[in-house]
Amino acid sequence: MGDGTTATREQRIGVRKMYKLFINGAFVRSESARSTPLWDGKTFQANIAQASRKDLRDAVTAARAAQVRWWTQDPQLRGLTIYRLGEMLEARRSEYIDAIAASAGPDAPSARDEIDIAIDRVVWYAGWCDKYSALLSSRNPVAGPHFNCSTPEPMGVVGILAPQAPLFLGALSTLLPPLVAGNAVILLASERDPRPAILLAEAIALSDIPPGVVNVLTGFRSELGPAMAKHDGIEAIACAREDLTEWSEIERESAAAIKRIRAFPLHRAVDYFSDRAQSLDAIAEFCEIKTIWHPAGF
Repeated sequence: MGDGTTATREQRIGVRKMYKLFINGAFVRSESARSTPLWDGKTFQANIAQASRKDLRDAVTAARAAQVRWWTQDPQLRGLTIYRLGEMLEARRSEYIDAIAASAGPDAPSARDEIDIAIDRVVWYAGWCDKYSALLSSRNPVAGPHFNCSTPEPMGVVGILAPQAPLFLGALSTLLPPLVAGNAVILLASERDPRPAILLAEAIALSDIPPGVVNVLTGFRSELGPAMAKHDGIEAIACAREDLTEWSEIERESAAAIKRIRAFPLHRAVDYFSDRAQSLDAIAEFCEIKTIWHPAGF
């Protein structure tokens, strides 16, 4: 400009985004102040917050406080809330397509296909919120003057180690089943590139999902995975069988903590772009069956 104090548009430096943790409905830096630079070859992409075990404990505290409220919501309202997430993704569809394309690389499936399948999957699971209980419940035959009924209930807080690929659809596909079942979730994003998972958290923050129901952490799986498996405040942990060493350690630590462990996808031959990657069975994996006995009378 005339006084030489303002840079021209050609000289402008773009704003670098800091990808933060998503805990209790807020985007926060790690309490350790650690961050990890993300590089694409020799090109710097972004700084990623590196969560500590203290951040994990904060996420567990938030999830446990929010889970009961989420579960006790009317199932139809829970479905509408998840549907709202689909609306937020649809509204920012072009932004997500660009972000997925930048993260996934040229050899990955189409970013447009990935976001379209992701949005459709959100709507598909939203419709199950007020239906899965009827299909998973039963009246059981017993010998004697009693009614015996079984109904599904959520496990509580579920920890998820997101798959390394596909970055966005994989994280979303593993998040939705426990969420539909009434659980609160702590999602550890892909270590390879956690940006799509944080973009998903931004959509969650704009939806009506209560704070604390979904928490997204970024960091090293070797540090946070075993800590998640050991934590007594987490009732179940879900992990992709991508790394057998990691899987064995998660199994060992979960067994010591008497924690349920789930593998995904349920069928190894199914990829996340297939309709078989979404199912009622995936919801049932994150439910406990409560059985009630009641006198029948004469």
